[in-house]
Amino acid sequence: MATQTKSRTDRTQDRVDETTEQIRDLNERWIDSGRRVGETYLEAYERGAHSVANFQDRLGATSQVEWVSAVAHAQADFTRELAGAYSSAARTVLVGADRK
Repeated sequence: MATQTKSRTDRTQDRVDETTEQIRDLNERWIDSGRRVGETYLEAYERGAHSVANFQDRLGATSQVEWVSAVAHAQADFTRELAGAYSSAARTVLVGADRK
């Protein structure tokens, strides 16, 4: 009888261990997927921001008014810098999450 109880206990513990491992694996896959989605979003954001900045530069280049051209170029530079800072900060967070 004691052998049967131990056997049931062992089987139960084995099931708990298997389930725990499956949950751990699933969580790791979710985290990896989230990181990939985050990286994809950042790449798309950067491309979009650079497209906007390039458009602002083109607008500045076509302007006949000097101050309008200067403002458009300054706005393009600001857009690039802001996008770079945002992306850099977001990647730092993503990399920091890898270390946890």
